[in-house]
Amino acid sequence: MSEFYQGDFPIQSVSLKKSAIASLQTETDEARKLAITIAEAASDRKAGEILLLRVGDVSYLADYFVVMTGYSRVQVRAIAEAIEEQVATDLQRNPLRTAGKAEGSWVLQDYGEVIVHIMMPKEREFYNLEAFWSHAERLELPTADDGGGKPT
Repeated sequence: MSEFYQGDFPIQSVSLKKSAIASLQTETDEARKLAITIAEAASDRKAGEILLLRVGDVSYLADYFVVMTGYSRVQVRAIAEAIEEQVATDLQRNPLRTAGKAEGSWVLQDYGEVIVHIMMPKEREFYNLEAFWSHAERLELPTADDGGGKPT
């Protein structure tokens, strides 16, 4: 049994913990970049009421939710396509899963650490994800007039 516990085992354990923390920070930065890219792509397609929620502290589902409104089924699908194209171009990533594109009233795109909800106004009002995740941190998207065009 002593052969499994070598003298350097605790030191290795500590270094692994430090690297795990550094890795977590990198993953969070990448998730934020992904969420921002998604929001920008949606904005380019005139999505309404774009909301970034940092849910990583309150949920194990994802680090961020990006919620937005499309005002027609065609626009909802166009926003979803624009997001997929922009993320593939900028970050070389595709969604792990996509649901609702055929119906076009609520498209969900799962990128792992970021989950995207593109909803028609009626669905957005009914499901009210903002209220359900009200304890999550909201990140503001400044307008182009504010400068930067990136969340704060």
